[in-house]
Amino acid sequence: MDQAREVWREFFHLPMELKQAYANSPKTYEGYGSRLGVEKGAILDWSDYYFLHYLPLCLKDYNKWPALPASCREVINEYGKQLVMLAGRLMKILSVNLGLGEDYLQNAFGGEDIGACLRVNFYPKCPQPDLTLGLSSHSDPGGMTLLLPDNHVPGLQVRKDGNWITVKPAPHAFIVNIGDQIQILSNAIYKSVEHRVIVNSSKERVSLAFFYNPKSDIPIGPAKELVTPGNPAPYTPMTFDQYRLFIRTMGPQGKSHVDSLMSPR
Repeated sequence: MDQAREVWREFFHLPMELKQAYANSPKTYEGYGSRLGVEKGAILDWSDYYFLHYLPLCLKDYNKWPALPASCREVINEYGKQLVMLAGRLMKILSVNLGLGEDYLQNAFGGEDIGACLRVNFYPKCPQPDLTLGLSSHSDPGGMTLLLPDNHVPGLQVRKDGNWITVKPAPHAFIVNIGDQIQILSNAIYKSVEHRVIVNSSKERVSLAFFYNPKSDIPIGPAKELVTPGNPAPYTPMTFDQYRLFIRTMGPQGKSHVDSLMSPR
């Protein structure tokens, strides 16, 4: 965990021309980039990021991973392998807690044939933090997010009862966010987490968000075992690819994406 965070910190401190060698493109989204507000006049997002794929293996391309620092590819490959295993164990716990077989959620995601990717966020010191956000309010569209926060600088906020609560990082601990796909599969028993990131005027931050997602072309809908007369299914099955296309056309809008799919009960 410490090595993964530090190799990425070193990467973001490299000269811009070295980082630009890994610049992403709108077609792949994979690689190095900066994020700006998508709405004219909106609060701007204040972060650099790096995005890469782990699974499925057909999308895993080491040439798109940074070769600097020298240990970067080796460290992030091992980090990804360990997090895939951790996410698999958490999926069993969530399934059992819903009263389902321990493999239910994993099988609904595609069994071994799932998606996994990493987004590393770098938030530089910001001279006017009141004018910007590190990342706008949203819920994660996928299944589950394992977030390795900065050890020393809090920045993540979650919305609870209409208020924004700052999450204090604990040493060597992950923050686990439920994503929209598990909200849908659980028939809204589990709720995806609306969150945002604030920036700091005096300190930079590095965080690693690991996304564990369903296979992109499997229709995801509420588990039939969780649909009852008192808790009917509010969602029409949709593949993860269809869902991602849906939210990209809308831009970051809190939790309105998944909530807009709900039919009246």
